[in-house]
Amino acid sequence: MKRLVTGLIAAPLALAGVFLLPGWWFFVFIAAIIDWAAFEYLAIVRPRAPHAPLRLLLVLAPLAAYAISFALSDNTDILELRLHLLAGALVLSVGLGTLLLFSRTPLEETIPALGILGFGIPYFALPIACVHRLQQIDPWVVFLLLAIVWLGDTAAYYVGSRIGRHKLAPVISPKKSWEGAAASFLVAMIVAVIWSQVRLGRLDPGLLAAAGLTAMAAQVGDLVESMIKRGSGVKDSGSVLPGHGGVLDRMDAVLFATPVLLFAIWLLRVDVLPR
Repeated sequence: MKRLVTGLIAAPLALAGVFLLPGWWFFVFIAAIIDWAAFEYLAIVRPRAPHAPLRLLLVLAPLAAYAISFALSDNTDILELRLHLLAGALVLSVGLGTLLLFSRTPLEETIPALGILGFGIPYFALPIACVHRLQQIDPWVVFLLLAIVWLGDTAAYYVGSRIGRHKLAPVISPKKSWEGAAASFLVAMIVAVIWSQVRLGRLDPGLLAAAGLTAMAAQVGDLVESMIKRGSGVKDSGSVLPGHGGVLDRMDAVLFATPVLLFAIWLLRVDVLPR
């Protein structure tokens, strides 16, 4: 019941932000949510590098997201794009190495700290930038993204808990099943069919392919977060969302699904706007 009540409160608030907040206000809104997830991520992994300056992730991820979002803009020319790509690579290599050097991080913590920050920055920055770009294209595409993830997750939970017999990843997430994963994928495809017919007035095969890739990415994202938690001996990332755990627990699938949906739309040249 707690899971349902939390969803009934959180979903309308999220959708209100998607449809009512313009431009960079939406960027700030989504960055604040995902930065909370990043805060929970740091709490999980901090024992691996307790003396490293890991909290800088909370600043670096939104800054990187801003740079990525600017680079993805239609107004960005090829030179600016190259400079942004080079700047990102410099931050992840020269920047992080220099940061740990001058912060005097203990030697035994340098490799874990580099992994935590090197993975954490794009892990949180990329979905912020991509969901911002999707909202700029059309808020209804963000609605499609959230419907694929949330309804698919709900289907996986209820189908898996009732008829799940074959374990999907028993070491990482013992409760997840192939039956639940199949239900999640099927629901995602149904959502995409309905969205395509209602929003576009046609059944777009490219959109269905993008939705399928997004649904699979969402499930992988869920498993990756479970891998991080189980590797650290943690059950939930937090307790701020009753019935769901923490913000990272609720956003884990979105973190992977968002950039995959944007990439698939562009790669497959899907026209997501009504004609």
